[in-house]
Amino acid sequence: MTRLSRSGPLLLVTGVVFILLGLALAAGGIWLMALGGSWYYLLAGLGLVATGALLALGRTLALWLYALVLVASTVWAVVEVRLDWWQLLPRLDVWFILALWLWLPFVNRRLGPVDAAHRAVPDGSLRGGRWAIGVAVVIALIVGVVSLFRSPHDHPGEVAAARMHAAGTAPAPFTRPGDWIAYGHSGYGDRYSPAAQITPTNVDQLKVAWTFHTGDFPGPGDPKEIANEVTPLKANGMLYLCTPHNIVIALNPDTGREIWRFDPKINRDAKNYQHMICRGLAYYDSGAYAAQSAAMGLPADSALAAAASAPTPPGAVAPTAIKVDTCPRRIFAPTADATIVAINADNGQPCRDFGDNGTIGLYHDQPMKKPGYLNPTSPPTVTRHVLIVGASVTDNASTDEPSGVIRGYDIDSGRLLWNWDPSEPHQTQPLPPGQTYIRNSPNAWSVFSVDEKLGLVYLPMGNQTPDIWGGRRDPQGEQYSSSIVALDIATGQVRWVYQTVHHDLWDMDIGGQPTLVDLDTPAGRVPALVASTKRGDIYVLDRGDGHPLVPAPEQPVPQGAAPGDHVSPTQPFSALTFMPERRLREADMWGTTPYDQLICRITFRKYRYDGIFTPPSVQGSLIYPGDYGIFDWGGIAIDPVRQVAILNPSYMAFVSKLYPREEAKEMKGDGSEYGLQAMKGTPFAVDLHPLLSPVGVPCQAPPWGYLAAVDLTTMKKVWMHKNGTIEDQAPFGIPLPLGVPSLGGPMVTAGGVAFLSGTLDSYLRAYDVRTGKKLWQARLPAGGQATPMTYVSERTGRQYVVVMAGGHRSLGTKIGDSLIAYALPK
Repeated sequence: MTRLSRSGPLLLVTGVVFILLGLALAAGGIWLMALGGSWYYLLAGLGLVATGALLALGRTLALWLYALVLVASTVWAVVEVRLDWWQLLPRLDVWFILALWLWLPFVNRRLGPVDAAHRAVPDGSLRGGRWAIGVAVVIALIVGVVSLFRSPHDHPGEVAAARMHAAGTAPAPFTRPGDWIAYGHSGYGDRYSPAAQITPTNVDQLKVAWTFHTGDFPGPGDPKEIANEVTPLKANGMLYLCTPHNIVIALNPDTGREIWRFDPKINRDAKNYQHMICRGLAYYDSGAYAAQSAAMGLPADSALAAAASAPTPPGAVAPTAIKVDTCPRRIFAPTADATIVAINADNGQPCRDFGDNGTIGLYHDQPMKKPGYLNPTSPPTVTRHVLIVGASVTDNASTDEPSGVIRGYDIDSGRLLWNWDPSEPHQTQPLPPGQTYIRNSPNAWSVFSVDEKLGLVYLPMGNQTPDIWGGRRDPQGEQYSSSIVALDIATGQVRWVYQTVHHDLWDMDIGGQPTLVDLDTPAGRVPALVASTKRGDIYVLDRGDGHPLVPAPEQPVPQGAAPGDHVSPTQPFSALTFMPERRLREADMWGTTPYDQLICRITFRKYRYDGIFTPPSVQGSLIYPGDYGIFDWGGIAIDPVRQVAILNPSYMAFVSKLYPREEAKEMKGDGSEYGLQAMKGTPFAVDLHPLLSPVGVPCQAPPWGYLAAVDLTTMKKVWMHKNGTIEDQAPFGIPLPLGVPSLGGPMVTAGGVAFLSGTLDSYLRAYDVRTGKKLWQARLPAGGQATPMTYVSERTGRQYVVVMAGGHRSLGTKIGDSLIAYALPK
C-alpha cells in the first residue's frame, strides 16, 4: 500500500513560504490591475500559491508547475524589456533562486508517493519534475548570460578624424594659455583648456601630486543643502578656491601649500539658509584687462563713460576719481549672507577702496531683507569695467521673496552703475532713494557668460518662485523666466531674450552656464551660444541676436494645471536634445526584486503622467526629466578647436504633489529643496521627491547617467556611454556599472582628454574625447560634486588636474574637505 505524500517539515515550510510570497504578489497584482496595469503579477502570484500548496501536500506536480511559472516569467520579461540584463534581473532573480532551491535533491526527494514503511516508491513524475525545473533554470540562465554581454543603452561612435586633427587656437579672452581665470575657464564658459601635456596615451599614469584640506566642515546650524561645489581658479601664480562657508584660500599651485586665507565670517545663525554652497570665485587683473583690451581692439571705457554720466549719489565718490593701484588684482567672492567681497589677490586683504570698505551688500534696495533668503551661490561675472552680480532666492518658500535683480557695479570702485529687474526691465538706472526693486521677480542664480567684443553678458535665468505653482506671477517678469537673456554690459539694457520654457511649473530653468563658441558652418564661422537645460534640450543660438541656429519649433504639451493656474499650450523643442527618446512606461519601473518593482509599478500608475510637462497636481504628477534635470549647474564642455561638446546627461524621475493649504498646515518640511515646500502666498504646498522604491533605489530602470559627445558641425550625437557605478550606494560596496547621475560638469583639454568627477560614486575619471572610452579613474576620499579644472605651472611646465572632493549632503555623498591635484610623474 502506498501513501500519496510523505511531505516533511522542510517541504511544509517551503510550501508555506511559496504561499505567502504568492499571496503578497497576487494582492499587489490585483491592485495594479485595478489601476490599469499588467496582469502578470496576479497570474504569477497564483502560480506561486498553487506551487506552495502542492509542495505542502508533497506532490511532484509542484515542480512541473513552478517550472512553468519560471519559463513563463522569463518569456514575459524578454517580451517586456528584451535582453536588458538590469531590467531582467529584478523580474527573475527571486524566481530563479526559488527554482534552484526546488531543484536541490534534499528538498525535492521527499516529493511523491511512499509505501507503508515510508520508503520512496519509484516515480517517473519526480524525475520529470526535476528535469522540468532544470530546463527552466537553464533557459533563464541562458537568457541572463546572453543579456549580460549586451549593452542596449550604449551608443558607440567616434569623432571624425578630421575633427580630432583640427589645428588652430581658440579664443580665451583675458587669460593666459596655462591659467584658468574664471569658473568656466574664461568668460566664454567652455570649460576647455589648451593644455595638451596629458593625452589618451599617458593619462593612465596620473598620480596624486598634492592634497590640501580646507578644514571647513558642516556645522550644527547648517542647512541640509550644504556641498563643496567649487571649481578653483588658477591666476596670478596662485590657485584660489572658496569653501561652503565662503572662506577664500590661496594656494601654491605646485605644492598645494596655503599662502593666505580670508574668512568673511558670515552669519551662520541665519535660520533660512536653503543652501550653503560656493561654486567659485571671480578674478580681475586691471593691467591684463587693459593690455588685452587694446590688443583685441575693444573700445575703451564705454562702461565708465556711462557711469560717469550718471548722477553721483550724495556721499559717493565718482568712479573716475577712484585710485585702484593698491589693489590691481582682485578676487571677488560671494557670501551666503548676500555680499560680494573684494580681496587683494596678492595678499588676501580686503580691497578697502571697493564698495563699503571692501564689500557690497546685495540687500540694498531689496523689498524683503530677511536673512538667508538671498544667497549668491555662484561667482559674480567680471568684465573690463563692470562687475555683474546675480543671486539665488529661496525656492518654493513663499511669494514674499527678494527681487531677482541683476546689478552691474563699477569694477574698480564698487559703485552701482545699473540694475536690471526682470519685473521692471526697461528701468535700468539706479533707483532713486526710497524705491525698491520688485519683490519676487525672476532671478539668475547660476554662472553668466560674457562676450566683450559684442558688449553682452548672457544670463541663464531661473524662475519667479514658487517654481511649482504660477497662478499669481507677474506677467512682465514671466517673459524672462527660464530664458537666456542678453544684456548690454555697459547699460544693463536687454538686447535679446530667448525663452526655453513658457510659464515654467517644473523648475526646468537653465542651471548651466551658457557656453560661447564660434561655430564652423557652411555659411562661415558664426558666433554662437550653446545652452544646456534641465529639460535636456540644447539650444544653439546666434549670440549676437538670439535667433536659433538649430531649429526649436513649438509643440503642444499636456494641459490641465492645478486650480488657479494655467499651462502654456506649447513649448519649444530643440532638434538637438538629450530628452528621453520616449515616455516612461510601467515596464520601465525597476527594483531589486519583483516585489519592490511591483510597488514601483503601482506607484507609477497612481500618479498623473502625460509625458514631459505633465502639470503638477493634487493627485501627484510624475515629472520626467526630474527637478535635478538632465543638465544642471555643471553645464557642458566644448572643445572650440575640434568643435566637439562633452556632456553628462542624467535621468531621474521625480514626483510633484500639491497639497491644498488647509491640508498642508500640519505638515512640516526640512527646509531643503526637496520634501515639503511651503509655497506661502499660494493655495498649495508641494512635496517634491525622487521616484524611489521602498528600499530607496530608483523606481525608474537604469542607466541613470551617461557621458556623451556631440559634433557641433553636424549637431549630431557621436557617442553616448553609461557612466559610473553604484559602489557607494550598494551593499558591501559592489561597483555595479549601472550608470549613475552626476552633479557637476565635465572639462575637456586640447590633449583630447575629458574629465568628470560629479558621479554619485566618488571617482575622478578621464575619457577619450574621440570614443568616450574610460581611460583612467582615481578614487576620491569624498563625493566629487564639482567640476574639475586644469592648469600648467609657470615654474615647472607641469600640467595639473584639480578637483574638490567635498561631497554633497543632499545627494548623500560623503562630505570631505580635500582639494586634490593630479599630474604625470616627473
